[in-house]
Order: sequence, then C-alpha cells, then structure tokens
Amino acid sequence: MDAASDARTRRRALVRRLREPALLAVTLAALLAGGIAWLADAGDVADACWITGTAVAIVPATWWVVDALRHRRVGVDLIAVLSLIGTLLVGEYLAGALIGVMLATGQALDAAAERRATKDLRSLLEHAPRTARRRDGDTVESVPLDDVAAGDVLVVGPGEVVPVDGWVMSEAAVLDESVLTGEPLAVQRRRGEAVRSGTVDAGSAFEMQARTTAEQSTYAGIVRLAQDAAAESAPVVRVADRIAGWFLPLALAVAGAAWVFSGSATRAVAVLVVATPCPLLLAAPVAIVSGLSRASRLGVVIRNGGALENLGHATTLVMDKTGTLTTGRPTGTDVLTAPGGDPTEVLRLAASADQLSPHVLAEAIVQEAKIRGLDLSLPTDVGEEAGTGVTATVDGHRVSVGTLNLPDDAPGWARSAHGRAVLDGAAIAWVTVDDTLAGAILLIDPVRRDASRTLRRLRAAGLNRLVMLTGDRREPAQEIGAVLGLDAVRAEQSPADKVAGVRAERERAVTVMVGDGVNDAPALAAATVGVAMGARGSTATSEAADVVLTTDRLDHLADAMAIARRSRRIAVQSATVGMGLSLVAMGFAAFGLLPPAAGALLQEGIDVAVILNALRALRGARADEIPLPDDTEAMLHRFSAEHDELRDQLTILRDTAGLLAAGELTSAHAALRRVDAFLFDTLLPHEEAEDRELYPALATPLGNAEATATMSRMHAEIDRLARRLRTHLARADGAGGITAEQVDDLLACLYGLHALLRLHFVQEEENYFALAPEPDATPKS
Repeated sequence: MDAASDARTRRRALVRRLREPALLAVTLAALLAGGIAWLADAGDVADACWITGTAVAIVPATWWVVDALRHRRVGVDLIAVLSLIGTLLVGEYLAGALIGVMLATGQALDAAAERRATKDLRSLLEHAPRTARRRDGDTVESVPLDDVAAGDVLVVGPGEVVPVDGWVMSEAAVLDESVLTGEPLAVQRRRGEAVRSGTVDAGSAFEMQARTTAEQSTYAGIVRLAQDAAAESAPVVRVADRIAGWFLPLALAVAGAAWVFSGSATRAVAVLVVATPCPLLLAAPVAIVSGLSRASRLGVVIRNGGALENLGHATTLVMDKTGTLTTGRPTGTDVLTAPGGDPTEVLRLAASADQLSPHVLAEAIVQEAKIRGLDLSLPTDVGEEAGTGVTATVDGHRVSVGTLNLPDDAPGWARSAHGRAVLDGAAIAWVTVDDTLAGAILLIDPVRRDASRTLRRLRAAGLNRLVMLTGDRREPAQEIGAVLGLDAVRAEQSPADKVAGVRAERERAVTVMVGDGVNDAPALAAATVGVAMGARGSTATSEAADVVLTTDRLDHLADAMAIARRSRRIAVQSATVGMGLSLVAMGFAAFGLLPPAAGALLQEGIDVAVILNALRALRGARADEIPLPDDTEAMLHRFSAEHDELRDQLTILRDTAGLLAAGELTSAHAALRRVDAFLFDTLLPHEEAEDRELYPALATPLGNAEATATMSRMHAEIDRLARRLRTHLARADGAGGITAEQVDDLLACLYGLHALLRLHFVQEEENYFALAPEPDATPKS
C-alpha cells in the first residue's frame, strides 16, 4: 500500500511538473503550425491551428477564474477568458493563438521560478540523515535514526551528517554548518561544545554524545518548518490582485466604450487582449516566493508570503532578553573558593554531581567543566530538590550544588562572592563538600557579541522603536537596555504582561516580536510577525512563530527584513509597472491604433519582462555585510577563540586584588607572580599578534587603518599597566614581600587592568569579531 501510494504521489508530481511545459508546447505548436500554413497560402488550415491553440488555452484560463471565485476573489484572469473568447467571435484567430502562447509562457515561467525559489527548502528534506553509527564498548553498529536515545555515544565519519543534537567527546570536530546557517567556512567545535544535527563532518571522524532523540533535535524541527513553509507559501499574497478591484471594471468599461463609439467589436477585443495580464499577476508571487527562498539560504524560514510582506513594513521590534539579546546559555564566569581552595577541583566536583540534573544552571556548570577539559566522575546517591539543588556522592565526597542562604557569620570570601554576584547580575551556585562550604560558581547569561551591531542594522532597516520585555529582574534588564540603546525596557513581566505589551505596541504600529522561550509563544502569536530565535525541535515558540531563525543569530533578522522590503518592493513594482503599460496599450487599442494580433505580441513582451524583473528578488548582496578575505575571516575566528580562553583567566587580576584588600600580602605576592606570568606569557603576545597580523588585515575591509587605531592605543595602555605590575613584583621580590606602600597602587593597577581588558575585549568582539561570527557559537564571558 505504501509503495502504491508513493508511486501515485510521484505520478502526480510528474504531472504537475509537466503540465505547464505541455500547455506551452501545445499552444506554441498550434501558433507555429498556423504560421506555416498561412505562409503556404492555406488560410483555412492556419485558422484551424490558431483556433485549436486558442481553445486549448481557454480551458486552464477558465479554471483559474473558477478557482478564484471559489476563493471569493474576482481577479483579472477573467479578462484573459473574455479576450480568448472574443478573438474567436470576431475572427481574430492569430491574436487568440498569441494570447494562448502568452498565458502558457507565463505559467511556465512562474512554475520554473517557483521551482528555483523553493529549491533551498527542498534541499533540507533531501539532506536529512536516516541512520546513525552507535558505539557500544568497542563495537560500532549502524542503527536506524529513531533508535538513538539521549546519552548514546555516536561516531560521525568524514562527510557524514550529524544525526542528532549532542556534545563533542573527541578533542575537536571540524564541521560544515552551511546547510543550517549559510556560512561557507567550516567551524571547529572543541570537546564539550554543543553540535547540532544537520551539520556535516568536514574533518576527521569524531565521537559525540547524543543529547536528544532525532525527533527532538534541531534538524527535525527545521525540516518540519521547511515543510510548513513549502505548504503555506503556495497561496502567496497576489499584490496585483489588489489592483484588480478597479482594473477589471476599468478594462471592461474601456472595451465597451470602444465598441459603442466605433461600432467595431474588434476594437473591444483588442482592448481586452492588451489588458490580459495573467502572467503579469504571477510576477508578484514569483517575487514573494523568491524572497522566501533567499531568506532560507541565510537561515531564516518564513512560513508564508503574508509574513514576508508584514516583515517588510514593520516599524516596531519587541524582544525578550534571554536567548534574544543574550545568548540564552548561562556560562561560568568565576569559580571562587575558600582560602587555599582549588577552583578547578571545586568545578570538577560540582559538574560531576550535576551531570544527571536537567536544570539549566546544572547544564551550564557541566558544559563549563567539559570545555575546560575536566574529567568528570560518575555520581552516586544522587538527590535533587527543586529550588535547592543537587546532592550526590562524588569520589567518596558528599557534594551539594545549588542555592544557599548565607548565615550572618558566613566567611568573608563567601560574603564577597555574594556581593560580586549581585553587582554582576550573576546567578550563584554554592558548592559544599562534606558539609563544608568549599566554593561558589558565578554564572551569567552574556549579551550576544553581535547585539549592538545588529540593533543598529535593524534601525537602519526601518525599525524606529526597539522594546525589551523580560521576566528578569529590573536591574540587569535596565543595564542591558542602556548598553544597547533600547527605547523602552519592561522587566519582571509575566507571560500575560508580555502579551499585553505586544498588543499595545501592535495597536500603534506593525510590530515584530522576537523570543525563544516557551513562555514567549503567546506574545509571538499576538504580534503582527512572531520571530523565534533558533529552531530547537518542536518547541511551542517555533510553532507559534511566523518566522524562525534556524541559527541563534539575531543579525539574520536584519537580513530577513532587508530581503522582505526588497521582495515587496519588486512585487509591487512588477505589478504596477505592468498594469501601467497595459493601460497605455489599452488607450491605443481603443482608438484603433493597435490591432488584436499586434496587441497580443506587445502584451507578451510586457508580461515576460515583468516576470523576469520579479526574479531579481532571488539575487542581491547583503549590503550591510563587510566582505572579508577568507584568510582574514579565519584570523578573526582564531583571535576570537583566544579571547574565549583569555577571558577565563582575567579573574586572576580581581582575585589578586581581593587578597591585597583583605591584607593577605603573602598570598597576594604569590598571586602577583601568577598574574605576571599570565600577562607576559599569554596576554601580551596575543595583543602583539593582533597589532601585527589582525589590524593590518582589517584595514582594507574597514576602509583605512584609522578604524583600528583606538584599539592599538588601548593595547599600549594594557602594556603600560602590565609593566607597572612587573615593576611592583620586582620590588616585592627584592623586599621579601609586598610592602604596605605598594598596596594602593597595586589595587589601582589590578582593578584598572581588569576593567580595561573587559572593555577592550567587548569592543573588539563587537567591532571586529562580529564581522565573521561563528554560527550558534556559545560566547563565554
């Protein structure tokens, strides 16, 4: 039964694919045969051929009218039927045959354009994996994709598609993510980093651990979205049909007036012939579908032409904070310990205990440990209490990770850690080992690296009001709003509050809402256009959205808006210009200056030209993107990866300052020696390489060397402070320890250098590294 059904489906698809070429072949053959017969002085045969071509064209034209009426729409397709019938009634058989060829040509062009435009969506379906290679001990076997479960160890070979979402278990994996993101360069994922299904292994074989089933993975969600888009994009908005409300009665009135005042029915038919814009009306859908296709290549799935049009004239953008303006993935910033504690061991114990917890912070701690290459132990006697945390036995120690109400007599380091968490807007996970408070892990949800640049692009694309609606606390929300220059920030919003806020904005202007959490789904549905960040399986957010960004990159929304505006402009241009030319031709025909046959040829040229113009929506460079040579883009990725590693080590500056402030000068002396090694062995060589290699390479793409001059000046200040600290270290070594006279200046240098480096990293990432962002990368802060 399944095989028979598949065969029927293939036959129907073949019929649909051959229908337009067959209609064109029959009408063109009739026209040419009639022309040959006319040249041979066989007038009756010529007329018979042309009548046949006209009659063949009447059948589909009549069906288009009936179909329009079924959808309660009266379009100008009716003019095509009247003109075809009119040519038969007045004996203008050549004109009828020409109109038949014109209609068939328009249909064939439209079908070809739509096949080309939907090619990118269909390629997603063809790319979907069917099996996976699962490792069990020393045995690797190929299993159906549906048999893969979370926790399975999978082997991905060179050139193979990653079957499910998961984590890299090998040292590194080189992946081609272009199918999902449109980015041509391969990216490297290190041990512990997330990989998404649908990407292709562009390097050697690697092992990964499955995080979800295939049905819940990214690629399955994208395939479903592509199928929805393909199904819903067929009845696209016919821009020209909006004009039909006045064009149809106008054409009939002009044709009637020409007949009445001239007494010639032929003039009336000539008017209808040049007013036959059926292929013209197809130009608007071609432009819209082409826009849908172009957006899909950039990782934006737009469900239908209506959403594309609305996106094209939106002026207000409402955003959630978490996962939209921030990465949505908490990352570890600091691991603080009791005096004499080992931060690495505290993190390892906490991550080991958290391995079985589904909580987002637990996942972040495990991810941080994997990225740092720590070997985790399997926990036993695991218990988890909602709102409190996890308790487990790890390597013989009883470890607890979670929230904690600090007592009044809490140690100074713990009170300091709590203060830092409040000031930084960070979540804090307290780690207790054998009933002793051993450490604290600070986690934050960092602002997206490309957020500022993207918001500037969105304003340039026509959005004049940017609003944040978030359920987060007011202080961190307002801080992010101020940094990004938002027009309004509303914090501590419930899902109901978000819906009310979106509706209020929608009453004032066409509104786009962007979010990624399940609680954003009602707000997305309330907006004019709902946009979901990232296609993460079959989430309620993606189901409620009109637009889904298949990568977690907000800058693609700016691309989609530019595409939407251009596609809509081309669609309207194609329809109105074609109608205008038809109106002019109608005037000539009404005065007898354009006979039916000549009018049909003229209309054919107009329609073909307009449809070809609509295909321009498939092209067009991303004007706001700065073109980068491949080696420069690779260099940006390399220095960006170094930033991620360096940022983890910046806490040594603040920790050393804390020891000085606490009066622990002996420990501070040893810490200052570690600071010196970090600065001169790691940080300064990185800065010197940027000055020597990266900045000269960016001079040409950015226009001139002045674009990086301020960053070079900051490098000089970093170098000055590092050498000042080295001078202090030399004095301390000579004096046998840090003296009281050094403390104030050391504190100023350490805190100043810490703040300077954080600002410098953010500026470089926003100004330079965001030019070549790694899709779906997880920035660490």
